[in-house]
Amino acid sequence: MLTASYKKHTLYFRNPAGTSRGILQSKTSYFILISASGQPGITGVGECSIIPGLSPDDRPGLEEKLRDVCTDIENISKIRKDYLSSWPAINAAVEMAIQDLETGGKRILFASTCTGGVRRIPIHGLIWMGKPESMLHQIDEKLNSGFRVIKMKIGALPFDEEISVIRYIRKHFKESDIEIRLDANGAFSPAEANVKLERLSEFNIHSIEQPFRPGQPETMAELCLSSPIPVALDEELTGISGVENINRLLDLIRPQYLVIKPSLLGGFESAESWIQAASKRGIGWWANSALESNIGLNALAQWVAASDNPIVQGLGTGSLYTNNIPSPLTGINGELRYDPVHPWDLSAIQ
Repeated sequence: MLTASYKKHTLYFRNPAGTSRGILQSKTSYFILISASGQPGITGVGECSIIPGLSPDDRPGLEEKLRDVCTDIENISKIRKDYLSSWPAINAAVEMAIQDLETGGKRILFASTCTGGVRRIPIHGLIWMGKPESMLHQIDEKLNSGFRVIKMKIGALPFDEEISVIRYIRKHFKESDIEIRLDANGAFSPAEANVKLERLSEFNIHSIEQPFRPGQPETMAELCLSSPIPVALDEELTGISGVENINRLLDLIRPQYLVIKPSLLGGFESAESWIQAASKRGIGWWANSALESNIGLNALAQWVAASDNPIVQGLGTGSLYTNNIPSPLTGINGELRYDPVHPWDLSAIQ
């Protein structure tokens, strides 16, 4: 017999997190805790991470749905893919909590050399939008911390100012020294995208995520054919489910990369459907945090490690918050490490 409860937790950013959609000072996560009558003292924990204005679950009725799920978790655990199809973050949290419960409630969901403390996952350093001097300061910090791949949010500042920041990087570091990834979060209009991408291509950019807003698949397909910079789909994947729909979207757009965020896609099982479809078409991918706390980030990192994808991942968000959940995760020299000696402290969510 399963029982469940949830805990709301507000995470506070150390520094304002600027994107083309606005500036975040905080964000909310809901932690689902599941226990089984036959496993006393063991609790599985999953995170429902909500990004304001982006997560499909960010709408009225979220907490009511969470209460319903916890009240009837025994039945919902069996039908969650259908029952929670329109609530991907809740579905991801339930999947995560059940997996944690089944593996002993120790936050080891996918055991590997990573959870043994041996393997480290290469991650990129995230540069938030802000004043040019602030962005340059962030870049210097990341480079001094050992990152060799940086991801810049662009689209909120005047384009010439963003170009000047990128020019600063390339003035000091060649492509072989530093890889630059860009994330527009849908900030470009289709009319201006090609011109901007041509200018950006002068700086040997690895890729650009979601140049313009999702929901324009034919236009995005044209851009993927003509862009001098490889295009990675991010928000475009949200709300698409089912193998047929996934195949249809990828066959139409044919991007170079996918950015996989299980919290936005409905969990790891749904994310695997995207990866399988991408692999058949020669499309690369990397995983990205959906601004989870260390609970969700831990599960995501373990899942990535089990996939053995060698590309640099977007899992460098553990240090964003002043009140993150203390965990074995540590970032060292541009790599994410699981230190099995370091304990978890779940007191804030229990």
